[in-house]
Amino acid sequence: MAVKSAYISKKSAKGDKPNLTNSGFTTAEELYAYREMLLIRRFEEKAGQLYGMGFIGGFCHLYIGQEAVVVGMEMAQKEGDQVITSYRDHGHMLAAGMDPKGVMAELTGRKGGLSKGKGGSMHMFSKEKQFYGGHGIVGAQVPLGAGLAFANKYRGNDHVSVAYFGDGAANQGQVYETFNMASIWKLPVIFVIENNRYAMGTAASRSTAVSDHLGARGAAFGIPCEQVDGMDVRAVRDAADRAIEHCRAGEGPYILEMMTYRYRGHSMSDPAKYRSKEEVQKMREEHDPIEQVKARILNGKLATEDDLKKIDAEIRAVVTEAAEFAQNDPEPSPAELYTDIYVNA
Repeated sequence: MAVKSAYISKKSAKGDKPNLTNSGFTTAEELYAYREMLLIRRFEEKAGQLYGMGFIGGFCHLYIGQEAVVVGMEMAQKEGDQVITSYRDHGHMLAAGMDPKGVMAELTGRKGGLSKGKGGSMHMFSKEKQFYGGHGIVGAQVPLGAGLAFANKYRGNDHVSVAYFGDGAANQGQVYETFNMASIWKLPVIFVIENNRYAMGTAASRSTAVSDHLGARGAAFGIPCEQVDGMDVRAVRDAADRAIEHCRAGEGPYILEMMTYRYRGHSMSDPAKYRSKEEVQKMREEHDPIEQVKARILNGKLATEDDLKKIDAEIRAVVTEAAEFAQNDPEPSPAELYTDIYVNA
């Protein structure tokens, strides 16, 4: 993809460990994180526009504000590691390296979409990229993530499964059943709680006991946990490195509770009147994950303002191309209703 090769490649960002900057990231890693998070931000902004224009139907859950979580996690993973998540999934797909055109075309229900236009915003999949879905049922992906880890252990490889879920899903019973099984069998799975503090529209403090540390619930199952600043991509990558090392060493599951924040409502149909504009603005001004990286790049003279403007222009061009493709690609044939239902085994 041009968006990854124009300034810094994923391979060099992951492999370039010497010459650390004062931030703990290399120059390559800072620029890579900036580009990846900015791609997700611009893509989601465009998706919101297309939804408002009627090109995207049904539900659409944007990831704006939470970009550091998935980018930091992905920077620590290696090829073959699997990812599974909920319905707020566009950012996870882009971080996994999936084609923005295919993601956007799936949102608009076109045949060039990653699920042939049949999955929409909430249900996309790519076996090639080891991405096993967005899932529309709250918490349903968590036991499936443990199943991926079980397959890895059965096959004797050192791959790790990363299962994302939110603070709302953290109250689902199947999550705790999964914690128990994963701990008993020492499965190589990282449970990532994206705690954006509001579930659908109710503050966690009003709906969840001990809402200030959801990951601590793993202690009942002997699963280690870290609470992480999910707005800081460096903190995320650092914690992800430890969790992945733990899993690859055969020590069993790990929980990372990412304290993050979404700027938009739960979905595009949510006016988010349950929180103040001042609260959202304060998070944007003081904790925005992209602005943090941008400030470090400029203050450390790792790139100039013009360099960053060039990156933004390149990403906007990629997103515009994806949107144009998604609006003009044909819809799938009605015959597609009967495909991909059964597997010949």
